[in-house]
Amino acid sequence: MFKSIKCATFAAIRCAGFNALRCGYRLRLSMRFFNLFGEYVLLMRKVFSRPEKFRVYYHQTIKEMDKLGLQSVGIVVVVSLFIGAIITIQTAYNLGNPLLPRYIIGLSTRDVMFLEFSSTIVSLILAGKVGSNIASEIGTMRVTEQIDALEIMGINSASYLIMPKIIATVLFNPFLTLVSMFVGIVGGWMAGVFTDVTTTQEYLWGIQFTFVPYYITYALIKMFVFSFIIATVSSFFGYRVRGGSLEVGRASTQSVVSSSVLVLMANLVLTKLLL
Repeated sequence: MFKSIKCATFAAIRCAGFNALRCGYRLRLSMRFFNLFGEYVLLMRKVFSRPEKFRVYYHQTIKEMDKLGLQSVGIVVVVSLFIGAIITIQTAYNLGNPLLPRYIIGLSTRDVMFLEFSSTIVSLILAGKVGSNIASEIGTMRVTEQIDALEIMGINSASYLIMPKIIATVLFNPFLTLVSMFVGIVGGWMAGVFTDVTTTQEYLWGIQFTFVPYYITYALIKMFVFSFIIATVSSFFGYRVRGGSLEVGRASTQSVVSSSVLVLMANLVLTKLLL
């Protein structure tokens, strides 16, 4: 009897200890999240303060458009071309029923490219390419004390470094979405015609069938939001770097992972609100 009471007491103490550890872990995670969110809000407040010289910001924005936008066209074109071809071939493979019209191939390729790939998947690709570039660039400036030098000269370093990147990505990335749509459809047509799974007439009819122009607006709105997330989150992790090159690499990884997760979460919310 005494032994069973002792075992029950020990089990209760151990269970209470595990619950306390679990609650403490959740509390630490919550505190870390709110701490990061607070730092992010304060940084964005500093970024969107009134710039000192609009002309300087204009030239910086043009440079960022070239570096973050134009230099991303190649990877977007290549990925969209092959994804459009793959969607066409896979759709044709699954049309085993001869009663189904072949124009469904073009219809499926159009809807996948317009509704999801050219906005969400392209944003995930840009989160890896553009996001890591922004975080590593700003993080390197932080650890080499270039940002401290800007602050000493009386320059708002957050606004000077981050705002042109935000404007460049928000303005240029929707253009990448349109490029991805066009290239993906062309890639699907090339794959369909060259592999003889559809004809040009059937493919074009499928693209035009029950076409909804709002799909393009929907994709552009999503890309606008995703671009803001990628630019601001990557800049935030780069700007708060402390230490050396190892911390810069860690910040770059954190920016890509965080941007990708937030893009997917925003995609869910926007899909529910806009469709």
